[in-house]
Amino acid sequence: DFKRLVGSRIEKHMDVTYAYQQLDMLPEGVAIPEGRVKPWGTGHAVLCCQEYIDAPFLAINADDYYGVEAYKMAYEKLCALQDDEKARYFMVGYELTKTLTENGYVSRGICQVDENGCLTGVKETTHIIGSCDGPLYTEDGDTYHRLPADAAVSMNMFGFTPSIIEEMKATFPLFHQTTVKTNPLKAEYYLPGVVNDMLEKDTASVEVLRCPSRWYGVTYQADKPQVKAALAKMAEDGLYPTPLWQ
Repeated sequence: DFKRLVGSRIEKHMDVTYAYQQLDMLPEGVAIPEGRVKPWGTGHAVLCCQEYIDAPFLAINADDYYGVEAYKMAYEKLCALQDDEKARYFMVGYELTKTLTENGYVSRGICQVDENGCLTGVKETTHIIGSCDGPLYTEDGDTYHRLPADAAVSMNMFGFTPSIIEEMKATFPLFHQTTVKTNPLKAEYYLPGVVNDMLEKDTASVEVLRCPSRWYGVTYQADKPQVKAALAKMAEDGLYPTPLWQ
């Protein structure tokens, strides 16, 4: 289905390669726990692409709409991205209010950014809603607290050099020995977790590129018509051709 709906159209414009995330694609010496069927998570998904990665690259969520501006920013940064004494990565961040939905609450990774515009940490914040007073969140379901409307949030759009692959090959076995031991059937190796660990070890820096565009996703069924209308408006304004695949 993916090849027919997406790949067959994109391959007319660029080279397309497929990497498959399979349960047994693991570093040497790592075994699949008995009964495990759940995929290993987003970090493992990138690790499964290692044979095709030979230059700086972008990792995204497959079901998010990031916007034209985000890809322009990422492309310009990727063209010059290289490691020095540290791994040099980046993340495209969005303003919190431009990632919320009117149809319920969401969870977002609120970014802590230093004076140089680099990421120092991501705080996973659950139950965030929009209101006339701006974004609010609650931890107990009763008391709501304010969040800055322009707070940078991570929507999992990361730019990496190939060094991230070597980091994951080295740390996946440790994840397997610790986290998997306590939760063998469901533990996942998350890409943001790999990044956060490198920040804590001070082996990487992650520049936060602030994207002015709105992010779109379908968290609730009621979001779908709103996202469709937004995309239709973009086509009407000439941002995308109609039909899209000509």
